[in-house]
Amino acid sequence: MILLEGAGAEWAALGAAIRAFRAQLPLRPLADFGFSTTEGNPLEEPNPRLRRIGVGVEAWAFAADGDASVYKFYLPREEKRIGSEFGFQRGDETLVLAEARLGDYRALLEKLLIIHALGGMATEVVAVTPEGILVAKQALGDPLPQGDDMSRDLPPNLVEIPSRFLRANRDHPRLLFLGGRPYLVADLHARNFVRGSDGALRVIDLVAGPWPGTDSLADPLAAQWLDRVRADPLASALPAAPDEEL
Repeated sequence: MILLEGAGAEWAALGAAIRAFRAQLPLRPLADFGFSTTEGNPLEEPNPRLRRIGVGVEAWAFAADGDASVYKFYLPREEKRIGSEFGFQRGDETLVLAEARLGDYRALLEKLLIIHALGGMATEVVAVTPEGILVAKQALGDPLPQGDDMSRDLPPNLVEIPSRFLRANRDHPRLLFLGGRPYLVADLHARNFVRGSDGALRVIDLVAGPWPGTDSLADPLAAQWLDRVRADPLASALPAAPDEEL
């Protein structure tokens, strides 16, 4: 790359961008996190520095008791897919159907950004490995009892979605505006929350996806509702009728 940078301004800019990206997301081997690289699946082997606390659909989670942190290792799947995101399709009449599916690196990074935007547990991306495993670090919290009802404890900047507009296959689907762009956020069950050292509830995981464009919405009222809740999160599903029409 260094030789190519001397070929012109565009190559020099590309080289600078690559170095900046590597500074923000270092390339590090699993051995840096205490794993033995001589085994078939290093994450399954004993680790002197990290204690495995969970294995999910998206990631393996390990606690580092020394610094009260959790390291999550997101493994790439087939065709370079990683993590989860929502896909959308039209349903019957007014409904949009949202179903979690395999995601990509962009969707995974957006999800971690959404966790931050919701005041979730402090999270940072610390590395990507040569195998494509993305490593995120979170502060360690106390898990909640499984089955706790979270419907009244969700982050306040989430908008409830009228049932006539959406059906999702994850718990508590809500709308979030991030940088002016609407996202569907869900899978907000008790296992995806912890209680932090300050006693506050913090989200640690979720499933998200950019809200579909107007062309994908079966009901034009859904697009109108989206415009209203952008200005007023408490807007109703249907626009208020003028007094003379009541």
